[in-house]
Amino acid sequence: MALPIPEQLNQLNAARQLVLGDSAFYPQIVQGILPIVGATARLELRRWGADFLAETFASPVLALQQKESLSLVVLQTLKELLEMPGDDPSVLKSVVQAAASIYGLVFRYIINNPHDLASWEKMAAIKSNILKRWDTATTGIRICCIKFVQRVVQVQTPGVIADPRRPEQNEISLALVPRDHPLIPPHNLEAEASGLLDRLLNVFYEETSDAVLVNATINCLGVLVRSRQSIANKIVSTVLNFNPLRLANSPMSPKLKVHIKSMERTTRAFLMNMLRRNENGPFAARIRQQVDRLAQTRIDRFEEISRKRGPPEPTDGLNDAKRARLGAELPGRSNIRPLPPGPTSIAQLYTLTGDEGLTSFDVTQLPIDLVVKITLPVLYSIDQGLLDEAINGIRSRYLSLAKSQHTISEGTPLPPTAFADEDDDYEPDFEPVEDTEQILNAADALPQEDSQQTPTEVALGPFNLPQPPPLTEEETEQIGKGTVMRVFSMMNVLDEPAAAKRQKPGLNRLAGSNYDKEAWITVITRLASRASAGLEDSSDDVQHETESNGTVAKRREPSLSNGIRETLYIYIIEDFRARIPTAIAWLNEEWYNGRVQSQASEESQNGDLGPPSQTQTHYEKWVLKVLDGIVPYLDAKDKVLIRFLSEIPGLNEKVLQRVKGLARDPERVALAVNAIHYLILLRPPVREICIDALEDLWRNYDDAKAPTKKLLAKWRPEVLEQWQTTNGVSVKEEEAKEGTSTPAPAAETVPAQSAVAAVG
Repeated sequence: MALPIPEQLNQLNAARQLVLGDSAFYPQIVQGILPIVGATARLELRRWGADFLAETFASPVLALQQKESLSLVVLQTLKELLEMPGDDPSVLKSVVQAAASIYGLVFRYIINNPHDLASWEKMAAIKSNILKRWDTATTGIRICCIKFVQRVVQVQTPGVIADPRRPEQNEISLALVPRDHPLIPPHNLEAEASGLLDRLLNVFYEETSDAVLVNATINCLGVLVRSRQSIANKIVSTVLNFNPLRLANSPMSPKLKVHIKSMERTTRAFLMNMLRRNENGPFAARIRQQVDRLAQTRIDRFEEISRKRGPPEPTDGLNDAKRARLGAELPGRSNIRPLPPGPTSIAQLYTLTGDEGLTSFDVTQLPIDLVVKITLPVLYSIDQGLLDEAINGIRSRYLSLAKSQHTISEGTPLPPTAFADEDDDYEPDFEPVEDTEQILNAADALPQEDSQQTPTEVALGPFNLPQPPPLTEEETEQIGKGTVMRVFSMMNVLDEPAAAKRQKPGLNRLAGSNYDKEAWITVITRLASRASAGLEDSSDDVQHETESNGTVAKRREPSLSNGIRETLYIYIIEDFRARIPTAIAWLNEEWYNGRVQSQASEESQNGDLGPPSQTQTHYEKWVLKVLDGIVPYLDAKDKVLIRFLSEIPGLNEKVLQRVKGLARDPERVALAVNAIHYLILLRPPVREICIDALEDLWRNYDDAKAPTKKLLAKWRPEVLEQWQTTNGVSVKEEEAKEGTSTPAPAAETVPAQSAVAAVG
């Protein structure tokens, strides 16, 4: 027996709350409710089901993979709900919104699964049904159809492919579709999208446009302009040619006025948004002219009507002739009433109306922009005579009030018992009791000796803020980490400068002078290398102090620079191929700072300025750490290693030991040999240790013997001759033996010019 409708709705709402709390239940809940909310269900259940499906596929917490699999499950249900004759408008609106959300998901699925003809036929039937309702349905359904058409045009128009290697992360567009796809040929879909776009823009050319549909269309066009550059010019040109105020010439009803103002406001907002996004674009000048033209036309059409509107006719039929005979007052003339006796507030001073409703109304509840819009037209259209009369009335009130206050101040003081009962309710009155002229006259009448006295009782001395409490080491470290993280967030937000805009001033350039990403990199690398320069102690100094004092004194090195170095290292390793210039700049700064500190230490020793001290250098530690971080992720064709080794300022055996470790992998032997060969060719100061590394590869790594043999024959032939003499193998026999083996990689004889090109 089926449950009553209210109980079913309660259970469905409980299921909805469950998935809102945990999105992992979406697949089970969606598949479970489809039989309940299908086309044969009651109207209440169909409404709930359509709303739930629209909400599900619009949810940002549900993963795209789950949405794609669920979209195939709900296709049949959505198709049946659309094909029901005379269905409820709320059901149709939710179904169209759900179809707009799943269209791109089904499109991506069909790209990867060209054999699933049934799913694409269902989606095509849904699209055809929605397009038929576009021009004949009610306004609410037509708005949803406009959103669906916008999504179809966006999907069926070529977009930008960010990463061809990872198509699952690219935006869904026609650019992902193969040219020979059997179900969705790109040429047909692009032609359909162009026709739908023309049909979407046709609303701007109609004589009598529906303001709601025009606003909905303009709001959808912004997404297309931002994401599809191929159709952006066409859309912007159409909107620029659209005049939302063309119907303002005819007699306007209040409803028509609201519609025209709404279309004008939406059009202006769209154009201003486009202008802010590209202030130097090809349409920038036309957009500015159109916005100014709309503003001027709005003022001419609407505000001129309000200015020309005359004063209302008198309800009692009085005019100037009757006023002379009857002594009656004309409507519209102000009647300035005297102030009431007793204390007077500022509101009473400036209130001219006698209407209790207006007097009790709190104008502070209105927003300031609305007050400005009301006040300016009123001041513009007010009668000058009425304004002068009102100003004179306020002036007379103020003068009489000032005169009465002056009279009271000069009279006999009241006995203290008059205020005995009001001491608890006393509040000081800061309103001035005398005007400026009276105060100056009273000051001039004071005796000379009184004017020279200083009121010592109320004199204020200098005020100094107290010093803030000192920070602990932990607080200082946390604040420093927060500053570093903010700098790194700026580096992540800023983009690389364009190649056309990047200046190359050569060696005379100033580092960090352009306030771009490179400037922030310069700041952070110098903070890491130079901030604690001269403040670090070597291990020998600490040991010497421990022995002389006889106690163990643990020194804490400055942690700010080390924290910056750790954060900088993590930042580089996260995307080392793109951020290898940052690593090179940082290590150059570390090497330079170490040399400067060593030179300063030598000068201090030569000048007998103090005991000999050892400087702590960080270059070798961090260059090895960076190498250890990137070496495991290098592939056989990676050029990052050659660039890194060629641009770091110092090389030693430990660095080459990391490079030789690549030869343990047979696929990366050529990479290690090419890197060492490049250093032999173009870095003469380290040529000997590089040849030693090459000899070590030849002796200890079997996979490296073939590519290193010809290099050793050129740079250190005595090694090969000694080996041939020891093993009794002639050169011809060795060459014949190599001819039967696998040929060595072509990279073993890389010339100097090719090595330089590989770095670029």
